[in-house]
Amino acid sequence: MSWFESLVLGLVQGLTEFLPVSSSAHLRLTAAFSGWKDPGAAFTAITQIGTEAAVLIYFRKDIGRIVSAWFRSLFDKATRQDHDAQMGWLVIVGSIPIGVLGVTLKDQIEGPFRDLRITATMLIVVGVVIGIADRLAARDETGGRHRAPKQRKTLENLRAKDGLIFGLCQACALIPGVSRSGATISGGLFMGYKREAAARYSFLLAIPAVLASGVFELKDAAGSGHVSWGPTLFATVIAFASGYAVIAWFMKFISSKSFMPFVWYRIALGIVIIALVTTGALSPDAAESAG
Repeated sequence: MSWFESLVLGLVQGLTEFLPVSSSAHLRLTAAFSGWKDPGAAFTAITQIGTEAAVLIYFRKDIGRIVSAWFRSLFDKATRQDHDAQMGWLVIVGSIPIGVLGVTLKDQIEGPFRDLRITATMLIVVGVVIGIADRLAARDETGGRHRAPKQRKTLENLRAKDGLIFGLCQACALIPGVSRSGATISGGLFMGYKREAAARYSFLLAIPAVLASGVFELKDAAGSGHVSWGPTLFATVIAFASGYAVIAWFMKFISSKSFMPFVWYRIALGIVIIALVTTGALSPDAAESAG
């Protein structure tokens, strides 16, 4: 991997990680359209450490409270009813599905799941799902001529069952094209949560999963000798800087805007990919896309 490739891919990772468009799909597509070798699941996992570092800094106050309250609750029964302590447990519960499936489906994630036909299908299907969830949320928020606005849930209402459902939605993002934020946020909207609440829990829920995946891939990559460490670390730094800017923008965006621009973008991109693969202009296989 060249330094220029790492710059571009790091920017793509940072700019798309927190948007409901699938960062893994865009890394795969950027390489395919540019005639570069597929960066692979290991590159994606390692550069995601950079974007998760951005989450840690942006939500540092929330994370500090949650971690502190959770540790205190281990020894003090009185603090176990504290919302922050409960959030600590809920993040753990929500991380179980992706942890189990990530290990179980590791070979598929690094191989068959990276087929562009699967990526394109997921972009379209999940785009439609996000669109439906967004419309339901908008209907509750605005009400109608004969219906009053409906109060949607906040993180104060989050319980283990919902946390597990959030976690199952997050696990779907193991397939390129799904989008971690898109799946978890739309899942939250279907369960009746506010946009900001669903997004905040989505970002917090990603921290243990992404960091664990990154460390796991770092361990494997260190022994393989197949990773270009300089460019990969450079891409990770770029992903951190661009990712932090996107988080700040996105949290403001979702408070008042619709997800529909992302929905139409996903559908259009999926259709374009299917057309290019069908006509033979683009190879669906990662190995054949290397140039």
